[in-house]
Amino acid sequence: MGITVENGGILTTVQDEGRFGNQAFGVSTSGAMDPRAFHIANLLVGNKKTEGALEMTFIGPTLTFTSDNIIAVTGGDLTPMLDGQPFPMYKAVLVKKGQKLMFAGARNGSRGYIAFAGGLDIPLVMGSKSTLLRNHIGGVEGRKLEKGDSIEFVAPKTELPNMELRQVPAEVYPSDEVVLRVVLGPQENEFTEEGVRKFFWYSGTITNEFDRMGCRIEREPVEHAGDGNINTDGISMGSIQVPLNGQPIIMLADRQSTGGYPKIGTVITVDFAKIAQARPGQKIRFIEVSLDLAQDLYIRELNDMKALDEKLNSDC
Repeated sequence: MGITVENGGILTTVQDEGRFGNQAFGVSTSGAMDPRAFHIANLLVGNKKTEGALEMTFIGPTLTFTSDNIIAVTGGDLTPMLDGQPFPMYKAVLVKKGQKLMFAGARNGSRGYIAFAGGLDIPLVMGSKSTLLRNHIGGVEGRKLEKGDSIEFVAPKTELPNMELRQVPAEVYPSDEVVLRVVLGPQENEFTEEGVRKFFWYSGTITNEFDRMGCRIEREPVEHAGDGNINTDGISMGSIQVPLNGQPIIMLADRQSTGGYPKIGTVITVDFAKIAQARPGQKIRFIEVSLDLAQDLYIRELNDMKALDEKLNSDC
């Protein structure tokens, strides 16, 4: 017993941390766009932080529960409601069989997460439950959730230790300008000195071409030093490609595994949440940081998640 889907929302998929080690075969990692919100959702319900959950975009699904289970909703505020009443975010809550969870639309941010205690019964594909839409693998038949889908719970729970502690402050995401910290490279030499300077000097606007594959920015073109092409190489999450027109593209979870346009920089890991929760039409600006700072911030985030896990789940 688990959940049935009455309405799939705009784009609801099963995601975990992603599938790794397969980019050489053209299979991207996929995984949660906002790792922080995803991890917190799982920890709140007593799961390992890597367990599969549902990722929602702008308007979430309508789900009917066919058995009791504890859940948590995190990420962007998509106005969750349980049986028509407001549902608390960033808090572990017991939902009973027959109750209906739905979402009225995004009030802050753009992507939300639902974690279910004990996890979802989704088969592993290349070691992951994540849905990779463009390859039609993982999740529920490699696609977004649709009306009539059913997903079983693996080990649902009706109680957890420290229930009174299973709540953290909700994230609030920028509604105007998004500032992303970037480590320069690996192909910054493919751009003129003036091009690099202006990349950090001028802001841009997020276009409607923004999905799980990438986010295109409209701005003053970034000037290439050469013809704007390189030998094809690998692309990581957060890589900022600059094609021939000089308009940057931030490569995201469902990106292609390789590409032939130079990458002027890479968004640091702890700022993935900022771009994941951004919206078309928002202003966006890049600032340069060192690799050392990026690594220090990442270690701090890992330690924060470890501390939250120990606080909530030491008795699980």
